[in-house]
Amino acid sequence: MRVEIELLSPRAATDAGLVAALTAMVNRAYADGEQGLWRDSVPRTSEADLAGLIALGEIAVARLSGDLAGLVRVQQLSPTLGEFGLLVAATEHKGAGVGRELVRFAEDRARGLGLPGMQLELLVPRTGSHPVKEFLRAWYTRLGYREAGSGELADAHPQLAPLLAVPCTFLIFRKDLQRRPAQPTQVRADGRAASRSGGMGRPQSSQMP
Repeated sequence: MRVEIELLSPRAATDAGLVAALTAMVNRAYADGEQGLWRDSVPRTSEADLAGLIALGEIAVARLSGDLAGLVRVQQLSPTLGEFGLLVAATEHKGAGVGRELVRFAEDRARGLGLPGMQLELLVPRTGSHPVKEFLRAWYTRLGYREAGSGELADAHPQLAPLLAVPCTFLIFRKDLQRRPAQPTQVRADGRAASRSGGMGRPQSSQMP
């Protein structure tokens, strides 16, 4: 099935049904993907927070046969650097290439803004390992991202640190976008992307494919 991606209009922030569905999708995915890292009942996001990001024009959604299948946040950090986060593929659509196409869309949007680099942050436990995080580290590496540094959650997001179940840090990954991929996503003037299916935070520092 074809993955279709749309950058939501800021007006979509007032669509209560859409915001509720996207919020539930994010919280469900992160509850599974970050199990053990957070104290119980700590949601990844709220409807108010997600509506705020939509109003800023930073949320793109993926659909399969008209059904919501995933989302990603894309923002500009500096004149030369973009960042994507809040990357989620709906549980029922895992393996359909949604995550890969959302990343491709984010990269193409950054290129369209004239940004030569893309960044992401990955939350990881300070000691030991987490199976989902190890999978994501390898997945992002296959997509061309390389570890460029790290940071302490307590420094970047002091209000979130007390909610952790275990001490965590976040890894910073970056990719040079100067060379376009061989098969880029085609983004139309209305903000939609005609994408092909490929293979394949809590703090904003976590992403799910």
